[in-house]
Amino acid sequence: MPARRTGGLSVTARIALLAIALALISNLVLVGFVWKRTHDDALAAARREMIEQSDALLAIWRTGGMRDLSAAVQDVRPPGDVSLVVALLDGKGRRLVGYAPARVMVPIRQTRFRVARLASEGAWSQHDTGYLLHAVGPYWLLTGRNLDVIEAEQRAIESALALAVTLSLAMGIVAGLVLARYVGRRLDRIAGVIEAAERGDLSQRVEMVAGGSDGFDRLAMQLNTMLDRIERLMAELRVVTDSLAHDLRSPLARLRTKAEQAVLAPDPQIRDTLLGGLLSETDIVMRMLTMVIEISRAESVSRDRFTRVDPVELIEEIADLYGPVAEEAGLAFDLVIEGAGGPLRLHRELLTQAITNLIDNGLKHGASGGALTLRLVRTDDALAIRVEDRGPGIAAEDRPAALRRFGRLDAARTTPGSGLGMALVETVARLHGGRVELSENRPGLVAEIVLPAVAIPR
Repeated sequence: MPARRTGGLSVTARIALLAIALALISNLVLVGFVWKRTHDDALAAARREMIEQSDALLAIWRTGGMRDLSAAVQDVRPPGDVSLVVALLDGKGRRLVGYAPARVMVPIRQTRFRVARLASEGAWSQHDTGYLLHAVGPYWLLTGRNLDVIEAEQRAIESALALAVTLSLAMGIVAGLVLARYVGRRLDRIAGVIEAAERGDLSQRVEMVAGGSDGFDRLAMQLNTMLDRIERLMAELRVVTDSLAHDLRSPLARLRTKAEQAVLAPDPQIRDTLLGGLLSETDIVMRMLTMVIEISRAESVSRDRFTRVDPVELIEEIADLYGPVAEEAGLAFDLVIEGAGGPLRLHRELLTQAITNLIDNGLKHGASGGALTLRLVRTDDALAIRVEDRGPGIAAEDRPAALRRFGRLDAARTTPGSGLGMALVETVARLHGGRVELSENRPGLVAEIVLPAVAIPR
């Protein structure tokens, strides 16, 4: 797959150039540091040597006078050491005795260690000299060291460093190309998955490196998670569309039949009865559409809409509302609270709707058991809200179907409903980072909303 291009250069080319530039800059900085450090160290060594040499000769002058100093100046230079400079000068810089130019062109005055050309002709004009000047009576003591050896060492170091820069540049180019190829391949994989999604193929996923945690792995993980969600939503949309079309067909057909019967009925009493049934069928369709809208809204709610809610107070309010309803239906209604704790960040309205859906199902399908229990269980790491009935329950193999949209079991076909109540409960639980569980109550069913601690920050 070709790399994406922006402004004439591809992303991989820019990454390669950046890697090469960084390698070159880092090596130039390192080379400059090494050169400066070796140069400074060499000058520091020469300065220390000249200070020691000057101190020794000055000590001879103080103790033995000018005669001993002159003799020492003539004898101080070791055989073969052609770079050492030691001489006595007059006030005009002319050499009186020792090893130095016949006349130095540097200012004759007391000075600290300096580097300069001592003369403008002969070999003295071809290299610098590090030197010190000290007054000894009417004369001047010159001590120094020609830096030609140091300069030769510096040139050797510079040649070696230049070679190192060249090699590092070559290695930087290789490393940049390898890095660009690596980055380009990973970007191409991600781009390929995105392009497949654009064509409608949501089955492809970005391969991730085992144990990887770099930016590409995080991007791949987020993209795969997004595609999983989109694929799930598309599947649910297909289910909703097909199921809605299928489930609306029957009530709409009944609506049309009863409308025709009402129009053709000669007896006003029969007409009123048929119109009453027409309103009931209309209510069923409206409830179905309303539930679909509520599920869609619940799926699009942001957690910014969450507020601080005390689960105990919420459960008690719902129990106060449904207690009389259950008693009127002939059921013993109990509220059980296990564990208290403080408020949590929840979506109050949606969670209330989910809990009331569970209670409505318990009242509708578990009325034969004669008892209904609303239970809140709070632990350090989870919040569980359970509705327990004593009815016929749901077989384990049928429970996944009960949680699907428009999922209605055979036993519930004769009761009014859309098959969307449990789908809304699952959507609300998923919004809070939780899940819905159906389990055996022996006899009856336990419908439970479980919210993990990570989804309900204190």
